Amino acid sequence: MNGGSGGTGRRIVLWRHGQTAWNLERRFQGSTDIELTEVGVGQARRAARLLASLEPDAIVASDLRRAAATAVELSAVSGLTVAHDAALRETYAGAWQGLTHEEIVERFGEQYAAWKRGEPVRRGGGELETEVADRAAPVVLEHAEKLPANGTLVVVSHGGTIRTTIGRLLGLEAHHWEGLGGLSNCCWSVLGEGARGWRLLEHNAGTLPEPVLGDDD
Repeated sequence: MNGGSGGTGRRIVLWRHGQTAWNLERRFQGSTDIELTEVGVGQARRAARLLASLEPDAIVASDLRRAAATAVELSAVSGLTVAHDAALRETYAGAWQGLTHEEIVERFGEQYAAWKRGEPVRRGGGELETEVADRAAPVVLEHAEKLPANGTLVVVSHGGTIRTTIGRLLGLEAHHWEGLGGLSNCCWSVLGEGARGWRLLEHNAGTLPEPVLGDDD
């Protein structure tokens, strides 16, 4: 996967799903199968028009409804068929799922603080972040391997899964993954294939990427 130079090879666009009611309530979704709101569908439709102009070659999505429905909008404007894979689902977080942010801090304060410090924590008795990366990153790489030279893969997934996958593909140690900020609904991050592996070109973007023009390219 290390062909090309300076990030001019293949690209992976990791796109978070649109808004859900639980997002609005700051309720931890995890692997719970929550649908998009009408606003979320509109977000997906707008973002899909932008992403289609990148001329993607393939789309793979989580099979949870909020991600699958987001992917449908890009399929509609690009003509591409969406592949679905359960390995791209959001982190399973056991007892945390369905709780608001405040409820999690109140009931699982020590666990929450340890997670924020970057320690390996089974939130609510669920998956470790490294386990999420273990299942999701290989799927992303498998689909990226099938791209033509300079091709683009769009991965439609979830905030936590995208963050852990980016961390894994960049070769960052797990305790540094928290340094990657969260993604807003229907925003995306772009990884480019460089001479030394994958590089983070865009993070939490909502507009079309501009080329980097400067000494560091």
